[in-house]
Amino acid sequence: MEIIVLAGLALIVLLQLVLLLRSRHDDSPLRQELRSELRDSRSELNDALARFQQALTAQLHGQSTQLANVSEASERRLTEMRNTLENKLRDIQSDNALKLEEMRKTVDEKLHQTLETRLGQSFKLVSERLEQVHKGLGEMQNLAAGVGDLKKVLTNVKTRGTWGEVQLEALLDQILTPEQYKKNVATRPRSNERVEFAICLPGQESQVLLPIDAKFPHEDYERLLLAQERADVAAAEIAARDLENAIKKEARNIRDKYIAPPHTTDFALLYLPTEGLYAEVIRRPGLSDFLQRECRVTVAGPTTLTALLNSLQMGFRTLAVAKHSSEVWNLLGAVKTEFGKFGDVLAKTKKKLEEVGNTIGDAETRTRVIERKLKDVVALPVEASYARLNLNDGNDSAGEREIE
Repeated sequence: MEIIVLAGLALIVLLQLVLLLRSRHDDSPLRQELRSELRDSRSELNDALARFQQALTAQLHGQSTQLANVSEASERRLTEMRNTLENKLRDIQSDNALKLEEMRKTVDEKLHQTLETRLGQSFKLVSERLEQVHKGLGEMQNLAAGVGDLKKVLTNVKTRGTWGEVQLEALLDQILTPEQYKKNVATRPRSNERVEFAICLPGQESQVLLPIDAKFPHEDYERLLLAQERADVAAAEIAARDLENAIKKEARNIRDKYIAPPHTTDFALLYLPTEGLYAEVIRRPGLSDFLQRECRVTVAGPTTLTALLNSLQMGFRTLAVAKHSSEVWNLLGAVKTEFGKFGDVLAKTKKKLEEVGNTIGDAETRTRVIERKLKDVVALPVEASYARLNLNDGNDSAGEREIE
Protein backbone atom coordinates (compact mmCIF):
# COMPACT_ATOMS: atom_id res chain seq x y z
CA MET A 1 0.00 0.00 0.00
CA GLU A 2 2.81 2.37 0.91
CA ILE A 3 4.48 1.61 -2.40
CA ILE A 4 1.32 2.67 -4.25
CA VAL A 5 1.22 5.99 -2.32
CA LEU A 6 4.85 6.67 -3.10
CA ALA A 7 4.20 5.93 -6.74
CA GLY A 8 1.28 8.44 -6.74
CA LEU A 9 3.37 11.14 -5.12
CA ALA A 10 6.14 10.57 -7.61
CA LEU A 11 3.58 10.89 -10.43
CA ILE A 12 2.30 14.16 -9.02
CA VAL A 13 5.85 15.51 -8.76
CA LEU A 14 6.49 14.58 -12.35
CA LEU A 15 3.31 16.36 -13.46
CA GLN A 16 4.32 19.50 -11.56
CA LEU A 17 7.73 19.40 -13.18
CA VAL A 18 6.10 19.12 -16.56
CA LEU A 19 3.83 22.07 -15.83
CA LEU A 20 6.79 24.07 -14.52
CA LEU A 21 8.69 23.49 -17.71
CA ARG A 22 5.75 24.53 -19.81
CA SER A 23 5.18 27.71 -17.78
CA ARG A 24 8.77 28.88 -17.56
CA HIS A 25 7.93 31.65 -19.96
CA ASP A 26 4.84 32.67 -17.94
CA ASP A 27 4.64 35.28 -15.23
CA SER A 28 6.66 34.97 -12.08
CA PRO A 29 3.73 34.72 -9.59
CA LEU A 30 2.61 31.54 -11.23
CA ARG A 31 6.15 30.23 -11.21
CA GLN A 32 6.51 30.95 -7.55
CA GLU A 33 3.22 29.24 -6.81
CA LEU A 34 4.38 26.22 -8.74
CA ARG A 35 7.67 26.21 -6.92
CA SER A 36 5.83 26.46 -3.65
CA GLU A 37 3.66 23.48 -4.59
CA LEU A 38 6.70 21.62 -5.77
CA ARG A 39 8.40 22.16 -2.43
CA ASP A 40 5.31 21.03 -0.62
CA SER A 41 5.12 17.94 -2.79
CA ARG A 42 8.79 17.28 -2.22
CA SER A 43 8.28 17.63 1.52
CA GLU A 44 5.37 15.23 1.41
CA LEU A 45 7.41 12.88 -0.76
CA ASN A 46 10.26 13.02 1.76
CA ASP A 47 7.83 12.35 4.60
CA ALA A 48 6.31 9.48 2.69
CA LEU A 49 9.77 8.10 1.95
CA ALA A 50 10.67 8.46 5.61
CA ARG A 51 7.53 6.64 6.66
CA PHE A 52 8.15 4.00 4.01
CA GLN A 53 11.69 3.56 5.27
CA GLN A 54 10.44 3.28 8.84
CA ALA A 55 7.79 0.77 7.80
CA LEU A 56 10.31 -1.15 5.76
CA THR A 57 12.73 -1.11 8.65
CA ALA A 58 10.04 -2.34 11.03
CA GLN A 59 9.01 -5.04 8.58
CA LEU A 60 12.61 -6.12 8.11
CA HIS A 61 13.06 -6.16 11.89
CA GLY A 62 9.94 -8.30 12.23
CA GLN A 63 11.09 -10.64 9.50
CA SER A 64 14.53 -10.92 11.08
CA THR A 65 12.88 -11.64 14.43
CA GLN A 66 10.68 -14.25 12.76
CA LEU A 67 13.68 -15.76 11.00
CA ALA A 68 15.51 -15.87 14.32
CA ASN A 69 12.53 -17.59 15.90
CA VAL A 70 12.30 -20.05 12.97
CA SER A 71 16.04 -20.70 13.17
CA GLU A 72 15.83 -21.23 16.91
CA ALA A 73 12.84 -23.58 16.47
CA SER A 74 14.65 -25.45 13.70
CA GLU A 75 17.76 -25.78 15.85
CA ARG A 76 15.64 -26.98 18.75
CA ARG A 77 13.93 -29.52 16.51
CA LEU A 78 17.26 -30.67 15.10
CA THR A 79 18.55 -31.05 18.63
CA GLU A 80 15.51 -33.08 19.57
CA MET A 81 15.86 -35.19 16.43
CA ARG A 82 19.56 -35.71 17.14
CA ASN A 83 18.81 -36.73 20.70
CA THR A 84 16.04 -39.05 19.48
CA LEU A 85 18.34 -40.60 16.88
CA GLU A 86 21.09 -41.04 19.45
CA ASN A 87 18.64 -42.71 21.81
CA LYS A 88 17.34 -44.97 19.03
CA LEU A 89 20.87 -45.85 17.95
CA ARG A 90 21.78 -46.52 21.57
CA ASP A 91 18.74 -48.78 21.92
CA ILE A 92 19.56 -50.53 18.65
CA GLN A 93 23.16 -51.05 19.77
CA SER A 94 21.99 -52.44 23.11
CA ASP A 95 19.49 -54.72 21.36
CA ASN A 96 22.11 -55.90 18.87
CA ALA A 97 24.56 -56.50 21.70
CA LEU A 98 21.95 -58.61 23.53
CA LYS A 99 21.09 -60.55 20.40
CA LEU A 100 24.75 -61.07 19.58
CA GLU A 101 25.32 -62.30 23.10
CA GLU A 102 22.38 -64.69 22.79
CA MET A 103 23.66 -65.87 19.40
CA ARG A 104 27.12 -66.37 20.88
CA LYS A 105 25.70 -68.39 23.75
CA THR A 106 23.57 -70.46 21.34
CA VAL A 107 26.54 -71.06 19.03
CA ASP A 108 28.74 -71.96 22.00
CA GLU A 109 26.12 -74.40 23.27
CA LYS A 110 25.69 -75.95 19.80
CA LEU A 111 29.43 -76.17 19.29
CA HIS A 112 29.91 -77.63 22.74
CA GLN A 113 27.11 -80.15 22.20
CA THR A 114 28.35 -81.04 18.70
CA LEU A 115 31.92 -81.31 19.94
CA GLU A 116 30.87 -83.57 22.78
CA THR A 117 28.78 -85.70 20.40
CA ARG A 118 31.58 -85.96 17.83
CA LEU A 119 34.16 -86.68 20.49
CA GLY A 120 31.88 -89.29 22.01
CA GLN A 121 31.35 -90.92 18.63
CA SER A 122 35.07 -90.74 17.87
CA PHE A 123 36.01 -92.28 21.21
CA LYS A 124 33.32 -94.93 20.70
CA LEU A 125 34.64 -95.68 17.22
CA VAL A 126 38.22 -95.78 18.48
CA SER A 127 37.21 -98.10 21.32
CA GLU A 128 35.37 -100.35 18.85
CA ARG A 129 38.40 -100.36 16.55
CA LEU A 130 40.69 -101.13 19.47
CA GLU A 131 38.38 -103.94 20.49
CA GLN A 132 38.44 -105.27 16.93
CA VAL A 133 42.23 -104.97 16.89
CA HIS A 134 42.34 -106.83 20.18
CA LYS A 135 40.11 -109.53 18.74
CA GLY A 136 42.26 -109.58 15.61
CA LEU A 137 45.38 -110.02 17.70
CA GLY A 138 43.69 -112.89 19.48
CA GLU A 139 42.72 -114.39 16.14
CA MET A 140 46.28 -113.86 14.89
CA GLN A 141 47.57 -115.69 17.94
CA ASN A 142 45.13 -118.50 17.30
CA LEU A 143 46.16 -118.48 13.62
CA ALA A 144 49.81 -118.62 14.61
CA ALA A 145 49.05 -121.55 16.86
CA GLY A 146 47.09 -123.16 13.99
CA VAL A 147 50.01 -122.56 11.61
CA GLY A 148 52.29 -124.20 14.13
CA ASP A 149 49.93 -127.15 14.38
CA LEU A 150 49.75 -127.31 10.59
CA LYS A 151 53.53 -127.27 10.40
CA LYS A 152 53.66 -130.10 12.87
CA VAL A 153 51.06 -131.97 10.84
CA LEU A 154 52.91 -131.42 7.60
CA THR A 155 56.12 -132.78 9.05
CA ASN A 156 54.40 -136.16 9.28
CA VAL A 157 54.56 -138.01 5.95
CA LYS A 158 51.36 -139.94 6.52
CA THR A 159 49.44 -136.81 7.51
CA ARG A 160 50.70 -134.93 4.45
CA GLY A 161 49.51 -137.75 2.24
CA THR A 162 46.10 -137.69 3.92
CA TRP A 163 45.80 -133.93 3.33
CA GLY A 164 46.54 -134.38 -0.38
CA GLU A 165 44.01 -137.23 -0.57
CA VAL A 166 41.30 -135.08 1.05
CA GLN A 167 41.91 -132.25 -1.40
CA LEU A 168 41.91 -134.66 -4.36
CA GLU A 169 38.68 -136.29 -3.17
CA ALA A 170 37.03 -132.86 -2.87
CA LEU A 171 37.91 -132.04 -6.50
CA LEU A 172 36.64 -135.39 -7.76
CA ASP A 173 33.41 -135.12 -5.77
CA GLN A 174 32.82 -131.58 -7.05
CA ILE A 175 33.17 -132.38 -10.76
CA LEU A 176 32.40 -136.09 -11.24
CA THR A 177 29.54 -138.27 -10.08
CA PRO A 178 30.18 -141.07 -7.56
CA GLU A 179 29.77 -143.68 -10.33
CA GLN A 180 32.54 -142.10 -12.41
CA TYR A 181 35.43 -142.70 -9.97
CA LYS A 182 36.53 -145.24 -7.35
CA LYS A 183 38.42 -144.91 -4.09
CA ASN A 184 41.19 -147.20 -2.74
CA VAL A 185 40.89 -149.62 -5.65
CA ALA A 186 43.33 -152.36 -6.72
CA THR A 187 44.21 -151.70 -10.34
CA ARG A 188 46.58 -154.70 -10.89
CA PRO A 189 45.12 -158.21 -10.91
CA ARG A 190 46.40 -160.41 -8.04
CA SER A 191 48.00 -157.39 -6.35
CA ASN A 192 47.39 -155.89 -2.95
CA GLU A 193 48.55 -152.41 -3.96
CA ARG A 194 45.65 -149.99 -3.95
CA VAL A 195 45.65 -146.60 -5.59
CA GLU A 196 43.99 -143.71 -3.78
CA PHE A 197 41.58 -142.83 -6.61
CA ALA A 198 40.83 -144.11 -10.11
CA ILE A 199 38.54 -142.59 -12.75
CA CYS A 200 36.26 -145.09 -14.51
CA LEU A 201 36.57 -144.71 -18.29
CA PRO A 202 34.23 -146.61 -20.65
CA GLY A 203 35.94 -149.39 -22.61
CA GLN A 204 34.90 -151.90 -25.28
CA GLU A 205 34.27 -154.80 -22.87
CA SER A 206 34.58 -153.33 -19.38
CA GLN A 207 35.60 -150.16 -17.62
CA VAL A 208 39.19 -148.90 -17.84
CA LEU A 209 40.64 -147.23 -14.75
CA LEU A 210 42.75 -144.07 -14.78
CA PRO A 211 44.92 -144.14 -11.59
CA ILE A 212 45.42 -140.88 -9.67
CA ASP A 213 47.80 -140.69 -6.69
CA ALA A 214 48.44 -137.60 -4.50
CA LYS A 215 51.98 -136.88 -3.30
CA PHE A 216 53.45 -133.99 -1.30
CA PRO A 217 57.26 -134.01 -0.84
CA HIS A 218 57.14 -131.29 1.81
CA GLU A 219 60.71 -131.40 3.15
CA ASP A 220 62.41 -131.00 -0.22
CA TYR A 221 59.98 -128.26 -1.30
CA GLU A 222 60.42 -126.34 1.98
CA ARG A 223 64.22 -126.51 1.71
CA LEU A 224 63.93 -125.12 -1.83
CA LEU A 225 61.75 -122.22 -0.67
CA LEU A 226 64.11 -121.38 2.20
CA ALA A 227 67.11 -121.39 -0.12
CA GLN A 228 65.30 -119.13 -2.60
CA GLU A 229 64.38 -116.72 0.21
CA ARG A 230 68.06 -116.55 1.29
CA ALA A 231 69.08 -116.10 -2.38
CA ASP A 232 71.42 -119.07 -1.93
CA VAL A 233 71.81 -120.31 -5.48
CA ALA A 234 73.85 -123.41 -4.59
CA ALA A 235 71.48 -124.55 -1.84
CA ALA A 236 68.48 -123.84 -4.10
CA GLU A 237 69.96 -125.99 -6.86
CA ILE A 238 70.65 -128.85 -4.43
CA ALA A 239 67.11 -128.65 -3.03
CA ALA A 240 65.68 -128.56 -6.56
CA ARG A 241 67.63 -131.72 -7.50
CA ASP A 242 66.40 -133.45 -4.35
CA LEU A 243 62.82 -132.45 -5.20
CA GLU A 244 63.29 -133.74 -8.75
CA ASN A 245 64.63 -137.08 -7.47
CA ALA A 246 61.70 -137.38 -5.03
CA ILE A 247 59.18 -136.76 -7.83
CA LYS A 248 60.92 -139.32 -10.07
CA LYS A 249 60.86 -141.86 -7.26
CA GLU A 250 57.13 -141.38 -6.68
CA ALA A 251 56.44 -141.59 -10.42
CA ARG A 252 58.33 -144.93 -10.67
CA ASN A 253 56.32 -146.28 -7.73
CA ILE A 254 53.06 -145.27 -9.44
CA ARG A 255 54.19 -146.94 -12.68
CA ASP A 256 55.18 -150.17 -10.97
CA LYS A 257 52.19 -150.40 -8.63
CA TYR A 258 49.15 -149.03 -10.44
CA ILE A 259 49.61 -149.05 -14.26
CA ALA A 260 48.43 -152.36 -15.78
CA PRO A 261 46.88 -152.12 -19.30
CA PRO A 262 44.28 -153.16 -20.41
CA HIS A 263 42.78 -153.00 -16.92
CA THR A 264 44.05 -149.45 -16.62
CA THR A 265 45.13 -146.75 -18.99
CA ASP A 266 48.76 -146.79 -20.13
CA PHE A 267 49.43 -143.70 -18.02
CA ALA A 268 48.61 -142.38 -14.54
CA LEU A 269 48.25 -138.98 -12.85
CA LEU A 270 50.50 -137.67 -10.09
CA TYR A 271 48.55 -135.00 -8.17
CA LEU A 272 50.50 -132.24 -6.40
CA PRO A 273 48.20 -130.40 -3.93
CA THR A 274 49.74 -126.88 -4.29
CA GLU A 275 50.24 -124.71 -7.34
CA GLY A 276 53.69 -123.62 -6.14
CA LEU A 277 54.94 -127.21 -5.95
CA TYR A 278 53.43 -127.96 -9.35
CA ALA A 279 55.13 -124.89 -10.84
CA GLU A 280 58.51 -125.91 -9.44
CA VAL A 281 58.17 -129.42 -10.91
CA ILE A 282 57.11 -128.12 -14.32
CA ARG A 283 59.93 -125.55 -14.30
CA ARG A 284 62.62 -128.20 -13.96
CA PRO A 285 64.03 -128.75 -17.48
CA GLY A 286 63.24 -132.18 -18.94
CA LEU A 287 61.47 -133.47 -15.81
CA SER A 288 57.96 -133.46 -17.22
CA ASP A 289 59.11 -135.19 -20.44
CA PHE A 290 61.02 -137.80 -18.43
CA LEU A 291 57.96 -138.57 -16.29
CA GLN A 292 55.70 -138.98 -19.32
CA ARG A 293 58.22 -140.95 -21.43
CA GLU A 294 59.92 -143.20 -18.89
CA CYS A 295 57.35 -143.47 -16.10
CA ARG A 296 54.16 -142.83 -18.09
CA VAL A 297 53.03 -140.40 -15.39
CA THR A 298 51.53 -136.96 -15.95
CA VAL A 299 51.95 -134.32 -13.24
CA ALA A 300 48.85 -132.26 -12.38
CA GLY A 301 48.22 -129.40 -9.97
CA PRO A 302 44.79 -128.27 -8.64
CA THR A 303 44.03 -126.08 -11.68
CA THR A 304 45.34 -128.59 -14.22
CA LEU A 305 43.44 -131.47 -12.65
CA THR A 306 40.23 -129.41 -12.58
CA ALA A 307 40.54 -128.69 -16.31
CA LEU A 308 41.27 -132.37 -17.02
CA LEU A 309 38.27 -133.54 -14.99
CA ASN A 310 36.00 -131.03 -16.77
CA SER A 311 37.20 -132.39 -20.13
CA LEU A 312 36.52 -135.96 -18.99
CA GLN A 313 33.06 -134.95 -17.77
CA MET A 314 32.25 -133.50 -21.21
CA GLY A 315 33.50 -136.75 -22.78
CA PHE A 316 31.21 -138.77 -20.49
CA ARG A 317 28.26 -136.66 -21.56
CA THR A 318 29.14 -137.09 -25.25
CA LEU A 319 29.35 -140.88 -24.81
CA ALA A 320 26.00 -140.89 -23.02
CA VAL A 321 24.42 -138.95 -25.87
CA ALA A 322 25.95 -141.32 -28.45
CA LYS A 323 24.75 -144.32 -26.46
CA HIS A 324 21.17 -143.14 -26.41
CA SER A 325 21.15 -141.65 -29.92
CA SER A 326 19.38 -144.74 -31.42
CA GLU A 327 16.65 -144.54 -28.79
CA VAL A 328 16.22 -140.86 -29.51
CA TRP A 329 16.04 -141.60 -33.24
CA ASN A 330 13.31 -144.25 -32.76
CA LEU A 331 11.38 -141.87 -30.53
CA LEU A 332 11.57 -139.18 -33.21
CA GLY A 333 10.28 -141.69 -35.82
CA ALA A 334 7.29 -142.56 -33.65
CA VAL A 335 6.59 -138.89 -33.10
CA LYS A 336 6.78 -138.31 -36.87
CA THR A 337 4.22 -141.11 -37.50
CA GLU A 338 1.82 -139.79 -34.92
CA PHE A 339 2.27 -136.29 -36.25
CA GLY A 340 1.23 -137.51 -39.76
CA LYS A 341 -1.93 -139.04 -38.28
CA PHE A 342 -2.56 -135.82 -36.44
CA GLY A 343 -2.32 -133.94 -39.77
CA ASP A 344 -4.95 -136.25 -41.30
CA VAL A 345 -7.28 -135.64 -38.37
CA LEU A 346 -6.78 -131.89 -38.73
CA ALA A 347 -7.64 -132.12 -42.47
CA LYS A 348 -10.88 -134.02 -41.70
CA THR A 349 -11.78 -131.51 -38.99
CA LYS A 350 -11.17 -128.67 -41.42
CA LYS A 351 -13.48 -130.33 -43.99
CA LYS A 352 -16.27 -130.79 -41.42
CA LEU A 353 -15.92 -127.19 -40.31
CA GLU A 354 -16.17 -125.99 -43.92
CA GLU A 355 -19.38 -128.07 -44.39
CA VAL A 356 -20.89 -126.60 -41.22
CA GLY A 357 -19.94 -123.12 -42.39
CA ASN A 358 -21.60 -123.69 -45.77
CA THR A 359 -24.79 -124.98 -44.07
CA ILE A 360 -24.91 -121.92 -41.79
CA GLY A 361 -24.42 -119.67 -44.84
CA ASP A 362 -27.35 -121.33 -46.67
CA ALA A 363 -29.52 -120.90 -43.56
CA GLU A 364 -28.62 -117.22 -43.39
CA THR A 365 -29.49 -116.81 -47.09
CA ARG A 366 -32.91 -118.49 -46.62
CA THR A 367 -33.52 -116.35 -43.53
CA ARG A 368 -32.92 -113.16 -45.51
CA VAL A 369 -35.26 -114.40 -48.30
CA ILE A 370 -38.06 -115.13 -45.77
CA GLU A 371 -37.55 -111.72 -44.16
CA ARG A 372 -37.93 -110.02 -47.56
CA LYS A 373 -41.15 -111.98 -48.26
CA LEU A 374 -42.57 -111.06 -44.83
CA LYS A 375 -41.58 -107.43 -45.12
CA ASP A 376 -45.17 -106.22 -45.78
CA VAL A 377 -46.79 -108.43 -43.12
CA VAL A 378 -47.83 -106.61 -39.97
CA ALA A 379 -46.35 -108.14 -36.82
CA LEU A 380 -48.85 -109.17 -34.12
CA PRO A 381 -48.38 -108.34 -30.48
CA VAL A 382 -46.51 -110.87 -28.38
CA GLU A 383 -49.61 -112.16 -26.55
CA ALA A 384 -51.57 -112.52 -29.81
CA SER A 385 -48.71 -114.35 -31.47
CA TYR A 386 -48.50 -116.75 -28.51
CA ALA A 387 -52.24 -117.38 -28.69
CA ARG A 388 -52.17 -117.89 -32.49
CA LEU A 389 -49.24 -120.30 -32.31
CA ASN A 390 -50.50 -122.03 -29.14
CA LEU A 391 -47.33 -120.94 -27.28
CA ASN A 392 -46.80 -119.64 -23.79
CA ASP A 393 -43.90 -118.11 -21.89
CA GLY A 394 -43.04 -121.36 -20.14
CA ASN A 395 -42.99 -123.35 -23.37
CA ASP A 396 -40.98 -120.62 -25.04
CA SER A 397 -38.46 -120.61 -22.24
CA ALA A 398 -38.29 -124.40 -22.32
CA GLY A 399 -37.73 -124.28 -26.07
CA GLU A 400 -35.03 -121.74 -25.64
CA ARG A 401 -33.39 -123.96 -23.03
CA GLU A 402 -33.59 -126.90 -25.40
CA ILE A 403 -32.01 -124.82 -28.15
CA GLU A 404 -29.26 -123.75 -25.75
